[in-house]
Amino acid sequence: MPLTVAVLMDPIEKIKIRKDSTFAMLLEAQRRGHRLVYTTMGGLAVRDGTPWARLAPLGVRDDPAGWFELGDARWQDLREVDVILARRDPPVDAQYVYDTMVLELAQRGGVLVVNDPQGLRDANEKLFSLQFPQCCPPTLVARDRGELKRFAAEHGEIVVKPLDGMGGRGIFRTRHDDPNLNVILETVVGDGSQLAVAQRYIPDIVKGDKRILMVNGEPIPYALARIPQGTDFRGNLAAGGRGEGIPLSERDRWIAAQVGPELKRRGLIFVGLDVIGDWLTEINVTSPTCIRELDAQFGINIAGTLFDAIEAARS
Repeated sequence: MPLTVAVLMDPIEKIKIRKDSTFAMLLEAQRRGHRLVYTTMGGLAVRDGTPWARLAPLGVRDDPAGWFELGDARWQDLREVDVILARRDPPVDAQYVYDTMVLELAQRGGVLVVNDPQGLRDANEKLFSLQFPQCCPPTLVARDRGELKRFAAEHGEIVVKPLDGMGGRGIFRTRHDDPNLNVILETVVGDGSQLAVAQRYIPDIVKGDKRILMVNGEPIPYALARIPQGTDFRGNLAAGGRGEGIPLSERDRWIAAQVGPELKRRGLIFVGLDVIGDWLTEINVTSPTCIRELDAQFGINIAGTLFDAIEAARS
C-alpha cells in the first residue's frame, strides 16, 4: 500500500547526492510508489496541541544537474502522513530538541517516525555508546581539566572531542606531554561548563574508522572504512577521509549484536555504529550516512532494507 512519507531534512538544494543517505532513502521510497513530502526545520509548528508542518510535494531523480522538484507547500496536520524520516544533521541543540517534541505529537497520532523522537533526544551520539562499556575503549567524560589531564597521563595518547560535533569537527589528538594540552582542553571544555569526551587513542585508525549501518537492530554485512589521508588522523569523509567498503569482522558482528537489541527497543531503526579496530567509539542516530558509498561498492540496496522494515512496521 502506498504511504505518504514526509522528510524533515536540511535544505535539499544544498545536498551532495553522490553521497547523501537521505537522498538514497527518498529515491527508494519513490521507486516503491510512496508519495513524498518535504519540510525543513522552519516548517514545523504546533497549533492548539496539534503538530503542523509546512509540507511540499517532492519528486526526486538521480541526476546531479537537477535532483528534485518541489510543489507548492501548505500547512497541514502532520498526523496526516504515514511516515516521517527525521534526518536533520546535528548539533542536537535546544531547537533540535523542540523539533523532536513536535514529532512526538505526530507519533502519538499514529505516525511512524524514523528515528523515534525520544530516542533522538536520549541517545547522544558521543555518550550513548558508553551504555555498552564492554565494547568501548577507555573513555572519560568530564568538564574538569585536571581530571582530563590525569586521564591523558594514564593513557599517554588520547583523543578529545565535544559532545555536539559531527563530521570530525572539534576533534583533537593529543598526549599527556603535549605543550598544547592545556589550550586544547580550554578549547573543548571552555571555563569548565562544557562536557567533553576523552578516549584512549586507537592506532588502528590508520586502517579506517568503520561505519556499520544498522537497520532495525541488524547490521548491514559491509562497513565503510573511512581511512585518514595525509597527516590528518581523522577518517571522517567530511574531513577528507577515503571510504573503502569491507566485510564485517567477527568482532564487528559481536559489537552489533551487543547494541542491536537496545536500538530496536528504543525505536532507533536506522543507526550508524563507528568502530575503530575492535572498539565502538560512537553511535550515530540523527542522520547516519554511507548508504550511497556501500551501495555503489557492493551492489546492494540499503535503503531498500530500511523500507522493508518501515513497510513492515506500517502494515
